[in-house]
Amino acid sequence: MTRDMGIDLGTANTLVYVKGKGIVLKEPSVVAVNTKTGAVEAVGEDAKRMVGRTPASIVVKRPLKDGVIADFDTTEVMVRTFIQKAQKKGLFSRRPNIMISIPLGVTPVERRAVEDAARQAGAREAMTIEEPFAAAIGVDLPVWEPTGSMIVDIGGGTTEVAIISLGGIVIGQSVRVAGDEMDEAIIQYVKRRYNLLIGERTAEELKIELGSALSPESGEGPEMEVRGRDLVTGLPKTVSLTAREIAEALDDVVRAIVDAVKSTLEKSPPELAADIMDRGIVLAGGGSLLRNLDRRLAEETGIPVFVAENPLLAVAIGTGRALEHLSLYQKYVQANGTRR
Repeated sequence: MTRDMGIDLGTANTLVYVKGKGIVLKEPSVVAVNTKTGAVEAVGEDAKRMVGRTPASIVVKRPLKDGVIADFDTTEVMVRTFIQKAQKKGLFSRRPNIMISIPLGVTPVERRAVEDAARQAGAREAMTIEEPFAAAIGVDLPVWEPTGSMIVDIGGGTTEVAIISLGGIVIGQSVRVAGDEMDEAIIQYVKRRYNLLIGERTAEELKIELGSALSPESGEGPEMEVRGRDLVTGLPKTVSLTAREIAEALDDVVRAIVDAVKSTLEKSPPELAADIMDRGIVLAGGGSLLRNLDRRLAEETGIPVFVAENPLLAVAIGTGRALEHLSLYQKYVQANGTRR
C-alpha cells in the first residue's frame, strides 16, 4: 500500500500532507551536522532545540535559503527523514509519488534540484507546484473560474504575490523578504539601539509577542524583557523592549511586502483588478500572522484584506489537494515545466 505525499518544503518549516490522511507532519527545516564527521546529528524539531547551544563540532543550519536548496546533500537527508516519519504515521511503506511546492521564479536548475532531492530521498516520481498557486488551492480560492483572485503567501524566506485566473498565474512575483528578514531586522535594531546581541530564537519570540505592522495608537504598548550579550562589556544583559520599538524595527520589511503587493496590482489587467476590488486579497503563510498586517495592506491599497483560516497550512493543504486531483491539475503542472 502506498499513499502519495504533498510537501511544503519551506525555508523555516516543512509540512507533509499524506493523501487520504491530511497533514501528518510539521517540523522546522533545520539540520544539525557534525563538522568533523559530516554526519547528521538531528533533523527538524530535535535540531531546532540545539540552536545556540551546540559545541564547536556541531553546526545547526537551514539547508534551504530563500525557498530554494542551498545545500543539496543536507536537504536530501532532511527530506528523507521527514518522508520516513510521515510513512510511519501513515502506516505504508512503498515509495510514494511526491509533489513539492516551490517559489515563483525559480530557475530550471533550482526546480530540478528539488525534484532530484525528492527522488534521492525515496520518491517514486517527483513533481513541483508554485507556492502561491498551491496556497490559493489550500484556502479555497476559485482558481479555475474566469475571475481574478489575489494571494499573498508570506513564508520564512520569500513573499509570493500572485493574481490567479482560469487555472494559471496571470501576474506574480517573488520577493526575498519575509519572516527571516523580520527576525534579522529585530536583531539589528536591538544591536544598534542597545548594543545588545540577541539570537534568532529571541528575535522570533519578540516578533510573535510584540510584532505589528502598525505602531500602537497610543503609548508604547506591551513590553517584553530579553536577555543577550552586551557588545561593550561582553557580559549578559537584560533590556525591556516595547511594541512600538518592534514595530519600528519591522517597518522596512513590512514596507517591502506592501510595495510588492502594490507593484503586482499595478500590472494587473483592469478586469482582474476589478474582481480583486470586489473579492479582496487573501494572506497566507506564517508571516501573515504578524499583527495588523492585513490592516496595513488594506490602508495602503484600498482593497479589503483577509487572513486565511489556516495560513500556516495553506500551501501544504493545496499541494496535497493538487496531488489528490492530479488529473485536474495535470494541465497546470505540465504547463509549468514539471513532470510525472
